Amino acid sequence: MLPAYNEEAIIERTVRHVASVLSELTAEYEVIVTNDGSRDRTGEVLAALQQREQQLNLHVVTHPTNYGYGAALASGFDAARLDLIFLTDGDKQFDVTELSQFIPEMDAQTDLVIGWRRNRADPFMRKLNALGWKTLVNLLFGYTARDVDCAFKLFRRGVWESMTVHARGATFSAEFLIKARRLGFHLKELPVSHLPRTAGSPTGARADVIVRAFVELFRLWRNLDDELHTDPRARDRLSGGRGVPAV
Repeated sequence: MLPAYNEEAIIERTVRHVASVLSELTAEYEVIVTNDGSRDRTGEVLAALQQREQQLNLHVVTHPTNYGYGAALASGFDAARLDLIFLTDGDKQFDVTELSQFIPEMDAQTDLVIGWRRNRADPFMRKLNALGWKTLVNLLFGYTARDVDCAFKLFRRGVWESMTVHARGATFSAEFLIKARRLGFHLKELPVSHLPRTAGSPTGARADVIVRAFVELFRLWRNLDDELHTDPRARDRLSGGRGVPAV
């Protein structure tokens, strides 16, 4: 599953590469792309690709306006039809072939296998901001992940179907992992490569994105227990005694 916002220069190559890797790993796959209100030709590129290249198994979800990174992920996850969901970004900063190392780790006791960036290929300030964000998340909620926002995650569709993630901005990944741990799902972490961005532009440093992330994070901190216990999607998991008490 790929979220995309203003990625016209690279999205076709990304889709083709992901489809090629998946076809080597499994006979049954789908490539889901959420076009989150792109203002460039991302939507046109995806529509043309979907129409003429049916062997790619491409499914495009379109947002009429830019709802946010988390909203793009949620729409993509909702559209998934197969048992395993793999998330990566549409900007080709990850080596999708490394998914072959994740699949064997998805054994009967494991529900999520998530990556952490071995050598993060981002500017210094972006890495510093990420360190501060991870530290804050782990301080508020207990250990969540070595790399909370790493966009290289493999998980069972049942994990997504067992919770409601309210964040629609950059806090989405943190809320997803926090709730997965509180609901008792088993998680593994593996290192992944991280490559320099070659096209498009990140939105994570925008002031509105940062403010929204902090608002969503502190809302989650105040309401986490209530959200889990009133969420009909989490009810079966909690009633089965598999949920983890809050730290």
